Amino acid sequence: MKISCEHFGRCGGCTYLDIPYEEELSIKEATLKETLGEYGNLLERACSSPIVEGYRNKMELAFGDDGPERHLALGIRKRRSFYEVAGVENCILIPDDFKRIAQYVLQYFRDCGEAFYHRKRHVGALRHLVLRRGAFTGEVLVNLSTTSTMTAPIEPLVEGLLALPLDGQLVGILHSVNDGVADAVKNENVHLLWGRDFYNEEICGLKFRVAASAFFQTNSAGAEILYGIVRDFAGTSDAKLSLAYDLYCGTGTIAQIVSPLFERVVGIELVKDAIISARANAQLNGISNCEFRAGDVLGEIAPGAEIPDVIIVDPPRDGLHPKALPQIAALSAPRIIYVACKPKSLARDLPLLEQAGYHITRLAAVDMFPRTPHVEAIALLQKLRLP
Repeated sequence: MKISCEHFGRCGGCTYLDIPYEEELSIKEATLKETLGEYGNLLERACSSPIVEGYRNKMELAFGDDGPERHLALGIRKRRSFYEVAGVENCILIPDDFKRIAQYVLQYFRDCGEAFYHRKRHVGALRHLVLRRGAFTGEVLVNLSTTSTMTAPIEPLVEGLLALPLDGQLVGILHSVNDGVADAVKNENVHLLWGRDFYNEEICGLKFRVAASAFFQTNSAGAEILYGIVRDFAGTSDAKLSLAYDLYCGTGTIAQIVSPLFERVVGIELVKDAIISARANAQLNGISNCEFRAGDVLGEIAPGAEIPDVIIVDPPRDGLHPKALPQIAALSAPRIIYVACKPKSLARDLPLLEQAGYHITRLAAVDMFPRTPHVEAIALLQKLRLP
């Protein structure tokens, strides 16, 4: 099979670019079953992504060098390398607008003679270029991350970006100043250079305002399938249930999608900006039965909390916090829906939930990350012994 990227095997992006997508999906399904052990036999289906190329609506591109020539580069970090990055000119994971923006930004800073931040020597200014896009709206958000030592003028960069011919529409340009030593994108000291600090997306017939720093599923088309499965697992009858908890709710996407099934939905999220977006999104969609709370799950579902009919958890990659898991189980909700972007975390947490009286009854998966080894799993657990 012809490989369309010269960086395949060296960058940290694709894993399965050299095989047909159908074979990749079969491998992921088999791997998921193996990862989940005895629970793997319950897997009903592994849904393919509607879009295999150009599906990523967010990219955190790193500044570095291109290898032996040591020219300034911008792209995806190469495997086992701190400084070398693979350019994205032929990357199949990202949309063309991201490529155009990245190429322009790279050339601009090459012309200015600006250097990338060297983590060992602590010199240089350029860190990351974060690109976000509404796959169904075409709105694009650009966030440049540098140290405060950058000398290149920022105004011509903004003017050049605004002049780029894009398939979508540029709606915001931001500049994040990060003088820390860690190689991470920080959502601090963010300055709005032009436009607004959010973009709009439409999922499952609803509109969502996504802030620059807010979590949102990376594959919008795949997210519609994922959320459809969650909605299917959540609703069992025509009559509305009383209450659902959406834990680690982010911008409130799942909460609003399942809201027609419940009289009330309570979303809980630690990131305050995400909760602000969630509330704005609910208002935008005319949804009045969703309540969003900013706080730690441990504190918000402490003993004495109202018992919901359904708990939906969509935790970070490491899964449920060891202290949060028993508190969630102690609520004794009749059903728990566990959305796992890292199936190993789900495999670790399932036996603990079983010990608390839950039994997994349904299991599905969605390939949210084509050409990579990652797959998203969704499990439905039912309480065997109700209080």
